[in-house]
Amino acid sequence: MSVAELDVDALQAEALLTSKPEHILMTYWKRLRRHRLATASLIILGVIIAFVIIGPMVMSRMTYYNVSRGEFVPYTRDTQDLAARNAAPSAEHPLGTDELGRDVLYRLMVAGQLSLVIAFSVTIIAETFGMFMGAVSGYFGSWVDSLIQRIVEFIIILPSLPLLLVLSSILRDLRISFLPPEWSQAFVIVAILAVLGWTGACRLARASVLSLRNQEFTEAARALGMGDLQIIVRHMMPNAIPPIIVNATLGLGSVILVESALSFLGFGIQQPVATWGNMLQDVQKDMFTAPWKALYPGLMIFITVLAVNYLGDGLRDALDPRLKL
Repeated sequence: MSVAELDVDALQAEALLTSKPEHILMTYWKRLRRHRLATASLIILGVIIAFVIIGPMVMSRMTYYNVSRGEFVPYTRDTQDLAARNAAPSAEHPLGTDELGRDVLYRLMVAGQLSLVIAFSVTIIAETFGMFMGAVSGYFGSWVDSLIQRIVEFIIILPSLPLLLVLSSILRDLRISFLPPEWSQAFVIVAILAVLGWTGACRLARASVLSLRNQEFTEAARALGMGDLQIIVRHMMPNAIPPIIVNATLGLGSVILVESALSFLGFGIQQPVATWGNMLQDVQKDMFTAPWKALYPGLMIFITVLAVNYLGDGLRDALDPRLKL
């Protein structure tokens, strides 16, 4: 081997030794980008979130040209106008009006805020609590594991929809002193759905921790004097995050559908506070005279749930080291 070849090999070896390994999040992101439907869904979700957060602020400052008055006037937004109820889409009301003359576009944006806040709150609370309980169950085993798993099985066999309807009916008039009425209703919905929705995350976390609790890094953490709670929080739970993230994205769509169903049936958020579900509540009688009242909230629910599910599929592939994209 010549001297030049030895120098090239030495430079390549030095480059391998001095180069920094790629961060795991960047690896996940590159895998996710190869999943086209997941990438498109992520963009769509970003647009929807911007639409419901920024849209009302922008619309409140916009004007339109009123032909009859010959001047630019502000949008009427969420005010009632019985003379303009069930109006077709126009310059003043781009998506028409509802049965009380309120602008459908503005209510669609405001309704999306509450619907998405409920969905994200339920998902974060349920997945975090479920991951912790699953980590505790898998780490300690013995009677602790048996007790937690019996509780999980009991919650799973409960008839969810009838129980949701009963609890929502009993608690929907509950008022929390430091919250507005609409947020008190939302708090009740979030609490009920979170209490019934943590079992899937618990089982996933338990399965991950069962395979980790006797490995070398766990023994090393014990030897360094770390307590059981520290090991669970700092080592067990982070290793269970990838499947939990996938479960959360898939569960988010289910929460949106359940909240919409409760509001549609009259057991969720009550009028005049708008959610995508209760915007569909009174449209049956106007399906042929004002179909836009059902089309737009239903379309928002459909697109959001579909995007969340495709994103969950992409995250499942990106976070699974056994799958090569």
